Amino acid sequence: MIVVIDIGTSSLRVAAVDAEGRVCDIERRATPPHSPAPGLVEFDPIELARTTIEAAQQLLGRIGAVDAVGIATQRASTVVWDRATGTPVGPGLGWQDLRTVGECLMAKAQHGYELAPNQTATKAAWLLSAARPAVDPCIGTVDSWIVWALTEGAHHITDHTNAAVTGLYRFGEGTWDQQRCETLGIDVGWLPDIVDTAGVIGPATALDHSPVIAAVVGDQQASLVGQGCVVPGAVKITFGTGAMLDVCTGDSPPRSASRSERGTFPIVAWSHGLERQWGTEAIMLSAGTAVEWLVADLGIIDSPALSHDLAASCDDTGGVMFVPALLGLGTPHWDYGARGTLVGLTRGTTSAQVVRAVLEGVAHRGADLIEAVRADTGHGVEVVRVDGGMSQNRTFVQALADAAQTVVETSPIVEATTLGAAHLAAVATGRWGSVPETASMWTPAMRIEPASDPAHRSARQRWADAINRSAEWIPELSSLDF
Repeated sequence: MIVVIDIGTSSLRVAAVDAEGRVCDIERRATPPHSPAPGLVEFDPIELARTTIEAAQQLLGRIGAVDAVGIATQRASTVVWDRATGTPVGPGLGWQDLRTVGECLMAKAQHGYELAPNQTATKAAWLLSAARPAVDPCIGTVDSWIVWALTEGAHHITDHTNAAVTGLYRFGEGTWDQQRCETLGIDVGWLPDIVDTAGVIGPATALDHSPVIAAVVGDQQASLVGQGCVVPGAVKITFGTGAMLDVCTGDSPPRSASRSERGTFPIVAWSHGLERQWGTEAIMLSAGTAVEWLVADLGIIDSPALSHDLAASCDDTGGVMFVPALLGLGTPHWDYGARGTLVGLTRGTTSAQVVRAVLEGVAHRGADLIEAVRADTGHGVEVVRVDGGMSQNRTFVQALADAAQTVVETSPIVEATTLGAAHLAAVATGRWGSVPETASMWTPAMRIEPASDPAHRSARQRWADAINRSAEWIPELSSLDF
C-alpha cells in the first residue's frame, strides 16, 4: 500500500493506492489560494503544511502502516523560509501570480534570460527582497516545502521534474544555473538538493509509523506516468481549469530549454537511477474555466456536469464557434492579449448550441496542442489519453477525437496524478524495476474513435478564422513575450 499526497492549486488529496493500482481510500481538503489584488495569487505555507499532515494522519488512522509515500504537487509555486526556525518569510506565491512581470521583462532585456512570471525564479527573488529577512533562507517549490514539513526539517530537496520548471535549472547538466542565480541575487546554497523523481528520500517523521518518502514529482509528469505514457510518443492531456499536454520523448536531452516556434516547452518527464527521461509540454490557458463561465456567469447550466446533457441535445452548433481565450492563448500562439470569442450567432442560436460550441472550442484547442507536438517531436500521435474533470464529459471527449482525428482514451480515475505518484513510489521501493514497466497498469475507462466526417476537416478551417478574430484584442498584452 502506498499513500499519495497530491497537492493541486485549490485542493489537496491524500489517497491510499494498493498494489493493483486501485484507490482504496481518500481524504480531500480545500486549499484555495487568495488574491489580495488583481494578478496576485498567494497561499499560507504553514496552513498548507498543517492541512496536508492532518489529512494524511486521518487516512493513516484508518488504514494503518503503509510501504511508502509518493508526493505530487503543483509546480513552480514558491515558498521561502528560515532554515533555523522553519518559518516562512512571507506568503507562498502561486504559480499564477503575476507580480514579477516587470522583472521577467528586465531579465530578458538586460541579460537575455527567458523567464516567465509563472516560473519560480523571479518569485523567489521577490520574496528574498520584499519579505522578512532570514539569516539562512531556504527556497523551494511546494514539493520542497511539504517534504521539509513531513521530515521535520531533515530534508530540503526537489526533483528534476519540479526543478526544470523553475527557470533556474541547467537542462544539460541537471543542476542549478549558478550564473542565473547570481544575477537574480540567489545563493545556490539556498536552493534544494535535486534528487531522483523515483527514489527513497527519508522517513516522513511527522506522520504515524514514519513511512518513507519514495517519490516526488510535478503534477503534470505524475499524470503522464499515471496514464502509462512512459514510452516516446505517448501523449496525455489533463483538462482541468486549463489544460496541459505532455509527451514522453525519451533519453535524448532537448537542444534548447527555450520555447519552440510552435509554442511547446521541454520538460523532464521523470528521473530514476540517475537517468533522466525527457518530454515536451504544450499549454492551454482556459479549458474547464470556459465551462465554469457557462455556470457561474451566464447561468446557462447549473453545474459543469450538465454541459454534456445539454450539448448532446443538439446535433451541432448551428455554425457557432467559441474560442476559449478567456486568459489569452497558449500553445502555439502565446498571445496574452487574445480574448474569448463567440462567432456565428443568429437569432435562432439556442443555449444548447452555445454550450456545445464551448465544449467543441476547448476540443479544437486540444487539437491545436496535438498538432504543435506532432510538428515539434515528429511523433504521429495516434492515441491521446486524457484525465481531469472534462475527461468525464462524453460529448467533449468525442469532440476532441473528431477535431484531432485521433483515438482518445480516458483515465479510469479523474486525477491520474495520484496513480503516477504511486507508480513512481512503487518503482523506488522495488515493486517495479523501471518506470516504463508501469505502463501495464493502464486500463482506460473509455476508448473513443474519431468520426470520419469531412465536416470535421472544414470545421478546422473555420477554427483558424475564429482564432484570428480572437487574436491581439488587447495589443499591449499581446506584445508581451516570455
